Amino acid sequence: MDAAGSQVVDECAPYAGQFQSGFVITQGGNLLCSKIIHLISNNHVKSQVSTVLDECEKMMYKSVAFPAIGTGQAKQSPAKVADEMMDAIVEFASKKSVQHLQTIKIIIFQKDMFKDFYESMKKRQDSDLSATDSWFSMFKSFFWGKKQSPEKKKAITLEKKVYLVTFQICGESQENVDAAESWIKNLILKEQYDTTISNELIESFGERQIAALADLQRRKLVTIELSPPQVTISGISRDVCFVSVEVQTMIQKLKDAEDEQSKAEVLYNLVEWRYLGSNDTFVAFDKLTNMQLEDAKIAKKPYLNVNINTRNYQVDLNTLQAQDDQGKTISIQRVSKNEGKL
Repeated sequence: MDAAGSQVVDECAPYAGQFQSGFVITQGGNLLCSKIIHLISNNHVKSQVSTVLDECEKMMYKSVAFPAIGTGQAKQSPAKVADEMMDAIVEFASKKSVQHLQTIKIIIFQKDMFKDFYESMKKRQDSDLSATDSWFSMFKSFFWGKKQSPEKKKAITLEKKVYLVTFQICGESQENVDAAESWIKNLILKEQYDTTISNELIESFGERQIAALADLQRRKLVTIELSPPQVTISGISRDVCFVSVEVQTMIQKLKDAEDEQSKAEVLYNLVEWRYLGSNDTFVAFDKLTNMQLEDAKIAKKPYLNVNINTRNYQVDLNTLQAQDDQGKTISIQRVSKNEGKL
């Protein structure tokens, strides 16, 4: 309230003791926003967040920013608050009637609280990873913008050179020949196996993953069909099992990269690391380097190697100076975002 200014205090005064709706809306005052929604403190964080989101949609607001409600003077558990706020946002994002509210931000000032909110988001993603258009995808769109859905990829059967084997069966009678043929077929079928792996991240398979699949098919007695979001593997059972493990490893690497990018996106809204550019203006690092610098600072590491304009630099995290192999030194700065904002 101090940051908002006396104008907002005066605007709230007539409503003292008259919070029938559970909130009061005022102008933004000195804050960088058009409106402020003031809530009565209680332990029902989820219902409060839901009420605010519904009001924002009703008033056709395009964005809203929340503090970590109840973690200040109310001293509620940050993990509990994170779960309740995420539950409310997920339920709101799942409504088909939402048309106006496009961006939801949660502003976290305490660094140790960041982990609670990130873990709350992560466990929701992990619980519904296989859905092709899961609620988590909708949820992420409110925080980082909705990504355009990739075009559905056509099924690809990787080229496989097949070597034919011909059996010539001779016997005393047709009955014996038929029995031998049946025995050979059964023996072959016992060694055959197929499996299908389904995962939405298979939609993200690019040239590198397809080349790796083609190499596996050349080296192993299998046939691989790529039909996003599925991969079907057929062939000798032991090779099918081997290739299945390799495909799961590819998926896990993509998931790890996606998680890393999501974490970097969230952190970028809180802290920005910059280096001094050629025009004596500070330039922001890319989001992954930004996260690596912040992680190194939290871990109290003295140095971190980074890349600036294709050149390697060693950053001294105590002096905030970066030096390249030639001894050239440039200044680094760390800026906390949203300071003084609610």
